[in-house]
Amino acid sequence: VEAEIFPSILRCLKDNDAVVAKNAATCIREVAKHTPEMAKLIVNAGGSAALVDYVLKSSGNARLPAIMAIGYIAAFSETLALAIIVSKGVQPLRLSLLEEKDDHIKAAAAWAIGQVGRHSSDHARAIAEADILRLLIACLKDEGSSQDLVRKSKRSLKAIINKCTHYEALENALREAPAGTQRHILEQFSNLLPNDSQARKSFVKQGCLQYTLTLDEINPELKPLVEKISDNFPAEIVNYYSPKYAKGLLDNLDNHQPAV
Repeated sequence: VEAEIFPSILRCLKDNDAVVAKNAATCIREVAKHTPEMAKLIVNAGGSAALVDYVLKSSGNARLPAIMAIGYIAAFSETLALAIIVSKGVQPLRLSLLEEKDDHIKAAAAWAIGQVGRHSSDHARAIAEADILRLLIACLKDEGSSQDLVRKSKRSLKAIINKCTHYEALENALREAPAGTQRHILEQFSNLLPNDSQARKSFVKQGCLQYTLTLDEINPELKPLVEKISDNFPAEIVNYYSPKYAKGLLDNLDNHQPAV
């Protein structure tokens, strides 16, 4: 760094020799991971855009050091993570998670996504709008996923969901998520619903209330959260969407004697 390799080394990311380009990405990664000041130096030199472009145009193990460099930069602060988002860095990370066959590369992408999205609701929204929550859930549920990929997907999901205010993404994720992740989604809904009438309407219209009311029977540990969410709605609506309501109607039908 003292030899002022930036921004010259960024040009090496575009070198026709793939080995030179990968080595440049590796060097940038090693600089980026040390301090916020180093990461800021890279961003100010145009490094975030250069890394994003490199990830888009490379594949396989060549992508790995650049993905990690993006994650290291984003981890340090909201501002640096925003620089990655502004440089359109979310989409290449999404593609890496979607396209790569090797789990260690997908795990790096899952980790980097978490570093970008964990800072604030705006950062989380950038991830949610790219429909990445469901990709992380798919990695989590895939029986063929490595332990490292599962662990990093789980951590990133928790960090992003805890900041996420994108209702549609949370609603879509709720049905697909395993129980542990459902807990984080329900906790976030329990924080958001009391303050937003439109969110409560959407929660009902999208079938999320009806689905949520079934969860305490599937997983009794979720019962306190289900009750907390139910408290945001009028009793008659909760009763209407309760699984017990339809059963009660059928029981009434059995007991009903038509007038002859």
